[in-house]
Amino acid sequence: MEVARAINRFQGTNALIRFTCLVASEKTGSGFATSTPCSLEKMTDLVAVWDVALSDGVHKIEFEHGTTSGKRVVYVDGKEEIRKEWMFKLVGKETFCVGAAKTKATINIDAVSGFAYEYTLEINGKSLKKYMENRSKTTNTWVLHLDGEDFRVVLEKDTMDVWCNGKRMETAGEFVDDGTETHFSVGNHDCYIKAVSSGKRREGIIHSLIVDNREIPEILE
Repeated sequence: MEVARAINRFQGTNALIRFTCLVASEKTGSGFATSTPCSLEKMTDLVAVWDVALSDGVHKIEFEHGTTSGKRVVYVDGKEEIRKEWMFKLVGKETFCVGAAKTKATINIDAVSGFAYEYTLEINGKSLKKYMENRSKTTNTWVLHLDGEDFRVVLEKDTMDVWCNGKRMETAGEFVDDGTETHFSVGNHDCYIKAVSSGKRREGIIHSLIVDNREIPEILE
């Protein structure tokens, strides 16, 4: 008997993965992965992988689903968070937490047809795609290289919390002539995030990261 194995790896969108014990080929390029014929004993149960960017870092979520035993295993950054060996019901959901802020995540398992299943990830009750779209409006992210190390700085605009490489930084706010500055330090380097009005209603406040008097370009995740 031929079985199909599908593993989908991409960031910023829901994983849509199907596999069946009767079909040995799948679409590629739009949410599907190529199937590989293999024996049932050697078939991997890993069916989905997501990369989720949060304020404290980018977290990898992996999901194993055994369609004969109903086994469900969830890994977050390589650490096992959930393991259920025998599940008579093959569809359902698994909920767990991700990151330092214990962000709620849910994997939904839905039957598509026959032996085909669809796996989607929700973060804080929103689809991963919707969550990331909303996050791009409420956070700013910068990546910089200092003293031989890479640093990822994230500003949460609703709370003005600043994160650097997974840690919430101690900050000090200051009013200046053209806006505000939020000061903090990375190692021996002086940093601040400057907030100024764009003068345009749709754009609102513009935030810029300044490190050692040099502006750091923002990145999109």
